[in-house]
Amino acid sequence: MGDLRKIIIDGKEVEVDPAMTLIQACEQAGVEIPRFCYHERLSIAGNCRMCLVEVVGGPPKPAASCAMQVKDLRPGPEGQPPVVKTNSPMVKKAREGVMEFLLINHPLDCPICDQGGECDLQDQAMAYGVDFSRYREPKRAADVMDLGPLVGTAMTRCISCTRCVRFITEVAGIPELGQTGRGEDSEITSYLGATLDSELQGNIVDLCPVGALTSKPYAFTARPWELTKTESIDVMDALGSNIRVDTKGREVMRILPRNHDGVNEEWLADRSRFVWDGLRRQRLDTPYIRENGKLRKASWAEALGKAAAAMKGKNLAGLVGDLAPVEAVFALKQLIEGQGGHVECRTDGTKLPAGNRGAYAGTATIEDIDCAKHIMLIGTNPRAEAPVLNARIRKAWTKGANVGLIGMAVDLTYDYAHMGTDRAALAKLIDQKFTAVLEEPSIVIVGQGALREADGEAVLAHAMALAERTGSGLLILHTAAGRVGAMDVGAVTDGGISKAIADADVIYNLGADEVDIAAGPVVIYQGSHGDRGAHRADIILPAAAYTEEAGLFVNTEGRPQLAFRAGFPPGEAKENWAILRALSAELGATLPYDTLPALRRVLAAAVPYLAKVDDVPENEWQALPLKAMGKADFVRAVADHYLVNPIARASALMAELSAGAKARAETRIAAE
Repeated sequence: MGDLRKIIIDGKEVEVDPAMTLIQACEQAGVEIPRFCYHERLSIAGNCRMCLVEVVGGPPKPAASCAMQVKDLRPGPEGQPPVVKTNSPMVKKAREGVMEFLLINHPLDCPICDQGGECDLQDQAMAYGVDFSRYREPKRAADVMDLGPLVGTAMTRCISCTRCVRFITEVAGIPELGQTGRGEDSEITSYLGATLDSELQGNIVDLCPVGALTSKPYAFTARPWELTKTESIDVMDALGSNIRVDTKGREVMRILPRNHDGVNEEWLADRSRFVWDGLRRQRLDTPYIRENGKLRKASWAEALGKAAAAMKGKNLAGLVGDLAPVEAVFALKQLIEGQGGHVECRTDGTKLPAGNRGAYAGTATIEDIDCAKHIMLIGTNPRAEAPVLNARIRKAWTKGANVGLIGMAVDLTYDYAHMGTDRAALAKLIDQKFTAVLEEPSIVIVGQGALREADGEAVLAHAMALAERTGSGLLILHTAAGRVGAMDVGAVTDGGISKAIADADVIYNLGADEVDIAAGPVVIYQGSHGDRGAHRADIILPAAAYTEEAGLFVNTEGRPQLAFRAGFPPGEAKENWAILRALSAELGATLPYDTLPALRRVLAAAVPYLAKVDDVPENEWQALPLKAMGKADFVRAVADHYLVNPIARASALMAELSAGAKARAETRIAAE
């Protein structure tokens, strides 16, 4: 950052960084500049001309404030600070002219446009436009293009701001959109009429300042002023993206990203954005008890009584699912261990070491990726596991970072050095001399695919040794949103899941749908959807989904974040912690809290850093002893990007996306 420069904006003197553009300097001075094409996270296009300002002493015409830097301004005749006016008659006339041009071909179909009520063009036409039209010719029209099941198009409304083109090319890294033609014939189109392939395509709906790109699943179901907006946390991956859940009555109508520079910036993966239709289907809304091989509906009193009777005096095991909030895990641990049982959250067999937070949550933050010069990926495909994190790695790559990968060679949307697919490549890498890396910030990212085999702990030890020798930060990329929080409260058993359920007569399954339970033990299933866990259950206790209860989730870097309740669970389903509290009373071992705040106080006393919401604690580095690794290749952690949990598997839209991705992956064979 250079020396600050003084400039005068609308008579107010401010000091700004000379590298700033005028639009940024005006924002810093508290002056709002209208814009359509400018976006702070995309490259500068300078093509909508809405952000025109007057530069005093400059050319006798307005200048585009998004494309002019403060250092390009000339001082006054006696060396006075340069003067910029944003509300002079010249600027007013220029803005009215630009708005008139924009509306020449815009269809003005606001009553039937899905963007109505949150449209930048509507708002700016009201604020900066004129109240008459001089245009009498017919308006141009554009063909409707099919971009797939997520993004709806009405390209007649397009104002050629090119935000969607720049996002898909720069951030998502899959250049599938472009602009063809010139002048009045120019239009945004997909290459060869193909549908979009990106896992981040829903973001172009947010970026579009008009109704040209809209959300297909949400279209014509609600208007923005009818919706109740709740800030929450996404659980489709372990990134902990900040989201806003919009509800109408009891139904979730849409999910949008919230800005959080430390986690997801302002982007959101498609499966997180569009999974809401899975919250309506396959729901468990009443307790069930299995009799003679068939499930029948029961009352809460009967189901809890049966569960308590089954658990008394038996060997108990508790399994923690991927989407369980910390409070529910903590209550389950207290309940099961109070009865002499074991609890396990590593249901996929991952070899994360208990009690060593530097090894299971890492020592780096997601934000460290931005300034990293060297990024090493071990046994992970971030594009499938956490697309928003992948976009962040791509951003570092565009700034010159070197990326290396040990594992399956996949398309990550950026170039990387492929070091090998197996453990031998990792062992070989550790033996090398690292001189360049030590002098620059670097990061090692370890995926769950590297840690699930029998030698998972040895792989983690080698990855930690690599981080130590190169002076890198360590980031463990989890796939389960509830995993780090469950590890934090100690929901682990020595010997892992096989030891936890080895002699169990009764298994209490808290939403663990990614695990197959063999015949034998009685299974009590507590969850929100009729998925694999419910099929195996003897007693089903219906619980709330992540949008229906307040809960604490700890993301992949170890940052505790609060999800808030946006709606109510269907039928007789209850909040997760409340079910466990009610069951503890039936067992005669009542848990010491009656409300969620009381539970959180007990939780904070047991694990103090969980009370520091949105704060990433510094984890102590405890190196693991190096042991011999196997010889196998690293496996994929996520088999199907769109079908990762019960909510996604209940979603018809996710099934369609999954089928589309499979069809694209198959090699096409020409007809002979």
